[in-house]
Amino acid sequence: MLYIISTDPGAVKDFESFANQTGNELLSSEEKGDKFHFLLKNLR
Repeated sequence: MLYIISTDPGAVKDFESFANQTGNELLSSEEKGDKFHFLLKNLR
């Protein structure tokens, strides 16, 4: 699992695309204040 915190609003689309292209699963994507939190799971 990988937990990521970003301040880039474009990261939402970036991590959705990344998960689809790499065969990983985006478990959660949340906006908390001025930060974006992501949880990715490696499916390989």
